[in-house]
Amino acid sequence: MDTRQLAAFCAVVERQSFSQAAERLGVTQPAVSQQVRALEERLGKRLLDRSGRRVEPTEAGLALYRGAQRLLSLEGQLLDELDAADGGELGGTLQVGASTGPGSTVVPVLLCEFQKNNPGVSVSLSISDTQSVVERVAERELELGVVGAARRHRGVTFEPFFRDDVVLACPPGHRFAGRSITLDDLRKEPLIVMQEGAGVRQVLEDELRRAGTRLRELEPRLELGLQESARSAVAAGYGVTFISRAAIEADLAAGTLATARVKGLDPAREISLVRAAGRSPTRAAQAFVEFAKERLA
Repeated sequence: MDTRQLAAFCAVVERQSFSQAAERLGVTQPAVSQQVRALEERLGKRLLDRSGRRVEPTEAGLALYRGAQRLLSLEGQLLDELDAADGGELGGTLQVGASTGPGSTVVPVLLCEFQKNNPGVSVSLSISDTQSVVERVAERELELGVVGAARRHRGVTFEPFFRDDVVLACPPGHRFAGRSITLDDLRKEPLIVMQEGAGVRQVLEDELRRAGTRLRELEPRLELGLQESARSAVAAGYGVTFISRAAIEADLAAGTLATARVKGLDPAREISLVRAAGRSPTRAAQAFVEFAKERLA
């Protein structure tokens, strides 16, 4: 099967657009259309639904996309192995996904430094909640994931990456700022929580359970998506929230946010590296992992 046709097809599915797929691949839109049309003719099936505003895969197209991802990954690994045998420099594309905590702080800096040291590698980072990252790694849409909670999934493996403390953030003039408070104190304040699927929320729920309580008993009134939304609401004075310390380091240094300690709670999370089960890493992925662990040590 022609991998150029598969690459063009996968790019259209991922970008939901022929023009954007062409831009990503560095070719013309007619070239992408021709590759996809040739693939449909060869297989005798319509792979894409072009009737709406966005291009969507048909049922057959979705099945092909999943298999094509595996084939393209194997091709990349083979090319990497051949380059390694020749002692060539790192190349290819490194696709990484991260949850909002590590994805907005540590991971972008690591990827930028890694790419600067390895200019032949193209780096792509996508940010979403933990559950979405894990699922995309399992489907092999992403080679690596960096998430704040190890959610069970048969399609992936987790390994420790680095530790991240979770703190209670509040406005700098708040009565909690710089103090140790009780859970009863916390119940009297508007508590902002992140959405289901967020790594920080799972860590908080686990820690509260160990302390003999449940998140619902704190009666949170605001559920505001992921970390940046919760951080903005706290900075504006609408409540307090549990959040990754790494996500608010700049705010703490600038004095625009403060933290408090809740007695009996010590929430922290092991930021985990996620890989697809049974998938051999490309040279670029393995080199990035080794580089990142050395930098974080």
